[in-house]
Amino acid sequence: MGGRLVKDEHEGGVDAAQLEASEAAFQNARQRAGAGEDLPQVDFVTLVLSLSHSALVHLGEAPSPSDGAREMSLPMARQTIDLLMLLQEKTKNNLSGEEERILEQALYDLRMRYVEIAKRK
Repeated sequence: MGGRLVKDEHEGGVDAAQLEASEAAFQNARQRAGAGEDLPQVDFVTLVLSLSHSALVHLGEAPSPSDGAREMSLPMARQTIDLLMLLQEKTKNNLSGEEERILEQALYDLRMRYVEIAKRK
Protein backbone atom coordinates (compact mmCIF):
# COMPACT_ATOMS: atom_id res chain seq x y z
CA MET A 1 0.00 0.00 0.00
CA GLY A 2 2.18 3.16 0.15
CA GLY A 3 2.06 6.06 -2.17
CA ARG A 4 1.00 9.63 -1.96
CA LEU A 5 -1.94 11.03 -0.04
CA VAL A 6 -2.32 13.85 -2.56
CA LYS A 7 -2.76 12.51 -6.08
CA ASP A 8 -3.18 14.10 -9.46
CA GLU A 9 -6.79 15.05 -10.12
CA HIS A 10 -6.85 12.48 -12.96
CA GLU A 11 -6.08 9.68 -10.47
CA GLY A 12 -9.20 10.37 -8.41
CA GLY A 13 -7.37 11.19 -5.16
CA VAL A 14 -7.48 14.22 -2.88
CA ASP A 15 -6.17 17.33 -4.57
CA ALA A 16 -4.16 20.05 -2.85
CA ALA A 17 -7.17 22.40 -2.53
CA GLN A 18 -9.25 19.68 -0.86
CA LEU A 19 -6.41 18.85 1.49
CA GLU A 20 -5.98 22.51 2.42
CA ALA A 21 -9.74 22.93 2.94
CA SER A 22 -9.89 19.85 5.18
CA GLU A 23 -6.99 21.16 7.29
CA ALA A 24 -8.69 24.55 7.71
CA ALA A 25 -12.01 22.90 8.63
CA PHE A 26 -10.26 20.63 11.14
CA GLN A 27 -8.45 23.53 12.82
CA ASN A 28 -11.71 25.49 12.98
CA ALA A 29 -13.60 22.56 14.54
CA ARG A 30 -10.72 21.95 16.94
CA GLN A 31 -10.85 25.54 18.18
CA ARG A 32 -14.65 25.41 18.60
CA ALA A 33 -14.44 22.15 20.55
CA GLY A 34 -11.88 23.67 22.90
CA ALA A 35 -11.24 20.28 24.50
CA GLY A 36 -7.82 18.83 25.07
CA GLU A 37 -5.84 21.81 26.28
CA ASP A 38 -4.40 19.60 29.01
CA LEU A 39 -3.07 17.03 26.54
CA PRO A 40 0.68 16.72 25.93
CA GLN A 41 2.24 18.44 22.94
CA VAL A 42 1.97 16.39 19.77
CA ASP A 43 5.47 15.53 18.60
CA PHE A 44 7.52 12.48 17.59
CA VAL A 45 8.39 11.47 21.15
CA THR A 46 4.74 11.65 22.19
CA LEU A 47 3.82 9.41 19.25
CA VAL A 48 6.47 6.84 20.20
CA LEU A 49 5.42 6.89 23.85
CA SER A 50 1.75 6.54 22.92
CA LEU A 51 2.43 3.54 20.68
CA SER A 52 4.71 2.04 23.35
CA HIS A 53 2.00 2.36 25.98
CA SER A 54 -0.48 0.76 23.60
CA ALA A 55 1.90 -2.19 23.15
CA LEU A 56 2.28 -2.50 26.94
CA VAL A 57 -1.51 -2.60 27.30
CA HIS A 58 -1.69 -5.38 24.67
CA LEU A 59 1.07 -7.26 26.46
CA GLY A 60 -0.98 -7.09 29.66
CA GLU A 61 1.79 -5.03 31.29
CA ALA A 62 -0.35 -1.90 31.72
CA PRO A 63 -4.03 -1.40 32.48
CA SER A 64 -6.41 -0.55 29.68
CA PRO A 65 -7.22 3.18 29.73
CA SER A 66 -10.89 2.41 29.09
CA ASP A 67 -11.66 0.08 32.02
CA GLY A 68 -8.42 -0.51 33.93
CA ALA A 69 -8.42 -4.22 33.10
CA ARG A 70 -5.23 -6.03 32.11
CA GLU A 71 -5.78 -8.18 29.07
CA MET A 72 -3.21 -9.73 26.80
CA SER A 73 -3.35 -9.77 23.01
CA LEU A 74 -0.01 -10.87 21.56
CA PRO A 75 -1.13 -10.29 17.94
CA MET A 76 -2.07 -6.67 18.77
CA ALA A 77 1.16 -6.18 20.71
CA ARG A 78 3.16 -7.56 17.78
CA GLN A 79 1.34 -5.26 15.35
CA THR A 80 2.07 -2.22 17.50
CA ILE A 81 5.74 -3.20 17.78
CA ASP A 82 5.77 -3.65 14.00
CA LEU A 83 4.36 -0.13 13.63
CA LEU A 84 7.19 1.23 15.73
CA MET A 85 9.69 -0.71 13.62
CA LEU A 86 8.13 0.75 10.46
CA LEU A 87 8.37 4.22 11.96
CA GLN A 88 12.04 3.58 12.74
CA GLU A 89 12.69 2.42 9.19
CA LYS A 90 10.88 5.34 7.57
CA THR A 91 12.51 7.99 9.77
CA LYS A 92 16.07 6.61 9.61
CA ASN A 93 18.66 9.43 9.54
CA ASN A 94 15.87 11.95 10.02
CA LEU A 95 15.53 12.07 13.82
CA SER A 96 17.21 14.06 16.53
CA GLY A 97 19.52 12.15 18.86
CA GLU A 98 16.90 12.14 21.62
CA GLU A 99 14.13 10.93 19.28
CA GLU A 100 16.31 8.13 17.94
CA ARG A 101 17.37 7.07 21.46
CA ILE A 102 13.78 7.00 22.74
CA LEU A 103 12.57 4.98 19.74
CA GLU A 104 15.45 2.49 20.01
CA GLN A 105 14.94 2.06 23.75
CA ALA A 106 11.19 1.62 23.36
CA LEU A 107 11.68 -1.02 20.68
CA TYR A 108 14.31 -2.88 22.70
CA ASP A 109 12.12 -2.90 25.80
CA LEU A 110 8.97 -3.97 23.96
CA ARG A 111 10.72 -6.71 21.99
CA MET A 112 12.24 -8.19 25.14
CA ARG A 113 8.91 -8.07 26.99
CA TYR A 114 7.19 -9.69 24.01
CA VAL A 115 9.77 -12.49 23.88
CA GLU A 116 9.43 -13.19 27.61
CA ILE A 117 5.64 -13.21 27.52
CA ALA A 118 5.53 -15.35 24.37
CA LYS A 119 7.82 -17.92 26.07
CA ARG A 120 5.28 -18.35 28.86
CA LYS A 121 2.41 -19.08 26.49
